[in-house]
Amino acid sequence: MLNRRIHILKKDIPHRFIAIEGNIGTGKTTFCQKISDDFGAKLILEQFTDNPFLPLFYQNQERYAFPVELFFMTERHKQLQGDLSQQDLFSSTTIADYYFVKTLLFAKNNLKDEEFRLFQRLFNVLNNTFIEPDLLVYLHRPVDELIKNINSRNRAIEKDISEEYLSKIQNAYLEFFKNQTRLPVLILNIEGMNFRDNTTDYQLIIDAISEIYPVGTHRKSFVK
Repeated sequence: MLNRRIHILKKDIPHRFIAIEGNIGTGKTTFCQKISDDFGAKLILEQFTDNPFLPLFYQNQERYAFPVELFFMTERHKQLQGDLSQQDLFSSTTIADYYFVKTLLFAKNNLKDEEFRLFQRLFNVLNNTFIEPDLLVYLHRPVDELIKNINSRNRAIEKDISEEYLSKIQNAYLEFFKNQTRLPVLILNIEGMNFRDNTTDYQLIIDAISEIYPVGTHRKSFVK
C-alpha cells in the first residue's frame, strides 16, 4: 500500500528543489535519504564530518567558532555550487538536508559581534550565487527529544552538545522564519514521530510537503 501511494505522490510533488532544515538530531538527513530512495530525487547531503574544527568547537566554542563556521560556509558553497548547477535528467526533484542560510544562523549564534559582521559580508557575496529552493521545510522537535536522538546515534564529535546550545540554535531558526519573505517555509512539528520506521508518520510528512505554499511561513503539527 505504501509503495502504491508513493507512486501516486511521485507524480504530484510540485517542487523541483526542496531544502530540509532542522536542529541537530532532528532526523533531517534520514528523511532526505528516504525521499531520495522512494521518489528517485537527487540527493544533496551536508558533509559535516569533514570539518576538522568541529570536535574542538564543541569543547571550546569561543576559541574555535570562527574557523568552524568559515570552514562550513566554504564547504557548503562548494558543494551546492557543484550540485545545483548540474542538471539531473533522471530526477524531477532535488532534495537537500540543509539550506545555505543555516550558515548565517549558526554563525550569528556562535560568533562575536565583530567576527559576525565580517562573516556576514562574506556570506552575502556567496549566497547571491544560489537559486532559492521551491520549498524550505523545517522539522521541529523539542530539545529533550533532540538530546535523546543525538545520544542514540553515539557520534564522538557530538558528545559535548548541550541543551542550551540546541535551544539557541532552535531560537535562531524560529526568529529567522518570523521575518522571512523570500520563499515558502513549512514548519512541521514532528514531536514524537518516527518517520524512519512508522509508515503513517512518514506518509503524513510526505502529504504535507506535496502541497503548494505561497511565499511566507506556514505551520503544521503532528504532535501525538
